[in-house]
Amino acid sequence: EKPFAGVNGSGKHNNWSMSTDDGQNLLDPGSTPMENMQFLTFLCAVLKGVDEYASLLRISASSAGNDHRLGANEAPPAIISIFMGEELQGVLDALENNTTYKSESREFKIGVHALPDFPKDSTDRNRTSPFAFTGNRFEFRMVGSADNIACPNHMLNTIVAGELCEIADAMEKVAPEEFEAKLKELLVSIIKEHKRIIFNGDGYSDEWVAEAERRGLPNIKSMVDAIPCLATDKAVELFGKYKVFSKAELESRVEIKYENYAKAINIEAKTMIDMASKQILPAVIGYTKSLADTILAVKGAGAPATVQTDLLNDVSKLLEEAKAALVTLEEVTDKAAETGDMAAEARYFHESVVPAMAALRTPVDKLEVLVDKKVWPMPSYSDLLFEV
Repeated sequence: EKPFAGVNGSGKHNNWSMSTDDGQNLLDPGSTPMENMQFLTFLCAVLKGVDEYASLLRISASSAGNDHRLGANEAPPAIISIFMGEELQGVLDALENNTTYKSESREFKIGVHALPDFPKDSTDRNRTSPFAFTGNRFEFRMVGSADNIACPNHMLNTIVAGELCEIADAMEKVAPEEFEAKLKELLVSIIKEHKRIIFNGDGYSDEWVAEAERRGLPNIKSMVDAIPCLATDKAVELFGKYKVFSKAELESRVEIKYENYAKAINIEAKTMIDMASKQILPAVIGYTKSLADTILAVKGAGAPATVQTDLLNDVSKLLEEAKAALVTLEEVTDKAAETGDMAAEARYFHESVVPAMAALRTPVDKLEVLVDKKVWPMPSYSDLLFEV
């Protein structure tokens, strides 16, 4: 999902909505009075579900590769929030405060008369939002490019089914003549309790991280941190109630995800060790010899070799850093098998091996800029990104 530092990761947008068996989109605001409360009911069910089960959505888009992507460049952050857009936010505020919403054409008394007929994709396409309403559907933007969308969708479907069931249970006890008023009252209570999940601003800002913490929203930064969320008592109860997964099935998925993470990082670490020890370091050593020979030749001819000497010193220093980092990476990778169970092994890879990989990459990236392209053993960034 994110092979290059400083370059947009490769993900996908999972467009998700609900419809009836006759094709009516339940997340389309519509323009007729009878559909208004229906739309707001389903919208509030999504709002409540995403707030209460944000951790399940986070694990549904988690992978070793996606850890590098989330929160960088155009990829959404790891903090789950919902982007509603200016128009829909105005509708929800009006519903909560029992006021009118003023569109370009007229005023609307929310929950009583018609909603404005929003154009599709009327939002500002906020790319920093992980879960955004875009006219008649939601886009879940955290999913990695290699991920199957089945996991995010069965998470969303089950979560929202649970919320709709709670709403239905509450409303079935209401007398017909009180139905609209009680439904509006219920939706207002949902908005007030769960509006913390709504964020229409810049998801990359440090201010949002602090604000999300103040709101009590989870900030699950890695796959390893997200995996336990799959088998909490709350998740077991939800999936068991609707016969999606049993407790044993959830626990088995936890084990498999830990194993998959550990295997992915182990392969990446060993590949990095092989590339550095067999290709990069030998190439740099050969380049330092060439520089040293050039310095001797230039000085022998009676000319100053300051530039060549400075370059040799810079390359030699980075070579030492790369060698030391390589030794550390080899050591920590070898120790991974001694950690015990899969959860401990996965966490060790995340906390010890991944930082060691980053420490090796840092001097190697700098060497790539300094070393003669003719002797660099693999395609450079510019080769891969800008040349055919």
